[in-house]
Amino acid sequence: MLSSAEIRDRFLNFFRKNGHTVVPSSPLVPGDDPTLLFTNAGMVQFKKVFLGQEKLDFTRAATAQKCLRVGGKHNDLENVGRTRRHHTFFEMLGSFSFGDYFKDVAIDLAWRFLTEDLGLDRDKLYITIYQDDEEAHALWQQIANMPAERIFRLGEQENFWSMGDTGPCGPCSEILYDQGEILACGPNCAIGVCDCDRHLEIWNLVFMQYDRDEQGSLNPLPRPSIDTGMGLERISAVCQGVLSSYDTDLLSSLIKDTALKAGIKYGQDHDQDVALRVIADHARSSAFMIADGILPSNEGRGYILRRVIRRAFRFGRYLGLVSPFLNQTVQVVVRDMGQAYPELEKAREFMIRVIEQEEERFSETLDKGLALLEDELKKIEEQALGTVPGETAFKLYDTYGFPIDIVNDIAQKRGLSVDEQGFNESMLAQKERARAAWKGAGRTGLGAAVALLQDDASLTGFVGYERLKDHARIVLLLDEEYRAVDTLSQNSRGWMVTTSTPFYGESGEQVADRGRILGPKGRAIVEDAQNPSPDIVAHKISLEQGKLSLDEEVELLVDEGKRIATARNHTATHLLHRALRRVLGEHVHQAGSLVDEKRLRFDFSHIQALSKDELEQVEDEVNASILADYQVKVRMMDYSQAVAKGALALFGEKYTDRVRVVSVGDISTELCGGTHLNSTGQAGSFCIIGESAVGSGVRRIEAMTGWEALSHWKKMRSRVTGLQEMLKSGPDQLPEKVNGLLLQVKELNREIRMLQQKISAGTSGDIAAGKKIIAQVPVIARRTDAGDIEALRRLMDDIRSRLDSGVVLLGTEDKGKPLLLLHVSKDLHEIITAPQLIKEVAREIKGGGGGRPDLAQAGGSDAEGLERAFKKLEELLSERLT
Repeated sequence: MLSSAEIRDRFLNFFRKNGHTVVPSSPLVPGDDPTLLFTNAGMVQFKKVFLGQEKLDFTRAATAQKCLRVGGKHNDLENVGRTRRHHTFFEMLGSFSFGDYFKDVAIDLAWRFLTEDLGLDRDKLYITIYQDDEEAHALWQQIANMPAERIFRLGEQENFWSMGDTGPCGPCSEILYDQGEILACGPNCAIGVCDCDRHLEIWNLVFMQYDRDEQGSLNPLPRPSIDTGMGLERISAVCQGVLSSYDTDLLSSLIKDTALKAGIKYGQDHDQDVALRVIADHARSSAFMIADGILPSNEGRGYILRRVIRRAFRFGRYLGLVSPFLNQTVQVVVRDMGQAYPELEKAREFMIRVIEQEEERFSETLDKGLALLEDELKKIEEQALGTVPGETAFKLYDTYGFPIDIVNDIAQKRGLSVDEQGFNESMLAQKERARAAWKGAGRTGLGAAVALLQDDASLTGFVGYERLKDHARIVLLLDEEYRAVDTLSQNSRGWMVTTSTPFYGESGEQVADRGRILGPKGRAIVEDAQNPSPDIVAHKISLEQGKLSLDEEVELLVDEGKRIATARNHTATHLLHRALRRVLGEHVHQAGSLVDEKRLRFDFSHIQALSKDELEQVEDEVNASILADYQVKVRMMDYSQAVAKGALALFGEKYTDRVRVVSVGDISTELCGGTHLNSTGQAGSFCIIGESAVGSGVRRIEAMTGWEALSHWKKMRSRVTGLQEMLKSGPDQLPEKVNGLLLQVKELNREIRMLQQKISAGTSGDIAAGKKIIAQVPVIARRTDAGDIEALRRLMDDIRSRLDSGVVLLGTEDKGKPLLLLHVSKDLHEIITAPQLIKEVAREIKGGGGGRPDLAQAGGSDAEGLERAFKKLEELLSERLT
């Protein structure tokens, strides 16, 4: 039996021997195709080649391409786990001809690989072609000796491929494998009639021979091309003799791993099997997305990753996996696929941290959300509505982080649908409210006031890159209400626009310059500068003497000290960005920044706090670059040329065709419009003063340079001196002194825990002695002072050792939140189990839970409901045991 790895290798080697260049898989994030959320087919990385926009050094290629189909037009998420063949992540084995060979060679290669290299039974292979493709019909008979009755003609929807409404397109031919009558959907099961799994499509050959114009006409391409794709999961199932791709070696080890964690067996319960398959699929998707630099968020690709992780976690909770587990499951993905995709191994530790953090965050709100959803579903069922309102689904998303997929999964199991249109409308309304609030905070008055200057040919804009002093003419004056005036007088404030200016207008990351403006009859302080349009700088001024009037010539003087201090911090952000990528990994990307004369703030993609060692490494890297005194050079380049040379761009930022490229030696190149030093040595020094979280997957570093860094270090020295005096210790002895105090505290805490355990042991005996008998079954239901789940488990273990048979429910409060732990002895499992009981009693504390047949736990939000939970348990046992 061939393994999936052997099939992948055989495929690539076969096509290499037949003159194809083996091209590595492109990332899941398409590099230059904004129309796609993810790479969803092998041809994506060759799209520009097929369109004639790019030329390669070869005309034949073969790939094993990692693909993702979730979100957007191609979305298999809801079918994952419920069918034998749907996945979010899959591998596409592809072969391509860029104007080289055509149908005859493509058919010959595909047929030989399947029947000779893989040894598939020819009698189980069937062919579909486009209904009008006589050439393909003849070639299949000629090359493969395929009987005409096993070649099926299908329509445009099934067997005609198009890249879009216009452009390259052509007929396609599919190779199907007959998996046997066991998978037939009924007596009328036939190719082209049904969509069951009996005749499984394993390879699609696309014959790109036409160019569809805007009128819809098909014009022959001068150099027809070939694009073929075969799913590794499907062909592995065929070669390994299994009827589901989940039973192949690509996914079976993941299923076994999760089943072992949950203490269950695959193949014994339909709902549990669905959960195991979903987790296996989503573990692969999560691992590959994170390895390609995607992090959980509430937008775009990051939201898809968040949905996938949280959906897997919810299915894990159904299996009784209360604690985070997916972060360990992905290690199986790395083990099984790391050799074929080295980026998985490289991102292993980071991947584990990302997923564990996301699981922990969702775990905090999952129980509350499930309880709310349960209440809503009951109301819907009582009213026989049949549909979960979109507003309810959105509330679960907005308040508890529930992706719509989880609501769909749970509702579908209850025979209900979800108003997804209403959900999307609520989501859109929220975004519109946020957008309106953001617009309201902008300077719409200033923008409207300077709009008339857009076509003024006398405006030459910003000249501050070259000089800090300039002479210019006043072309616009506005008062504080943005009304045009001819003059601003002493003690008044307003806005000024001049024909040119050395003042830098505030951008998204760098604050504005400050300085003075001197006129023939007055002078003003420049308090701020803004860019109401790309080519206009508006100065916010305060008249300190005399007056300034339209058409006057004025001298504009930038505060040099402030500009240089700001430049220190701006250049340092580039050095910091580079250092973070070197220390943490290339997943780090700038997510925002703020630079002024006092400090810098840098936001970046990363999912956990930096360790002390990592912060020191980053700080050392930046200071080493400062001491190296690299030259800082600025060039104007075409955007595409800059990116091709490796320049880093701010994600989500829109750039013009011509961009400003700032290079620091040969260590950093970024697109940037800010002001910088001439060399890194001018920064003096660099000091990190803080690191914190900004949001999910985004961290922030705050730092200082130059004189501000020196001042900070002086303050730190002063604090150390104060500690020396307080502890009567020299600087070198301070760590030892503090460590000794901590050890004393640790020892005292150990003694406290030992006393608590002794008290707990005595308490367990008292609790066990106070059991009730319900229908001849010992029952204990008590509130305790355990204080946390671990202490509650120890107490439960003591009680279980004293009780051969019975039901025990213990409750406690942990920081005001109720916890329940429930035990049902094995001899009672035919009548009741712990998960059955915990779900019902947990409603009394407004929560939910799950676990194994003998032990389950639950958390909630209403601590006052603990006593009600104990009474509920006794009521349930009275009903079910009698």
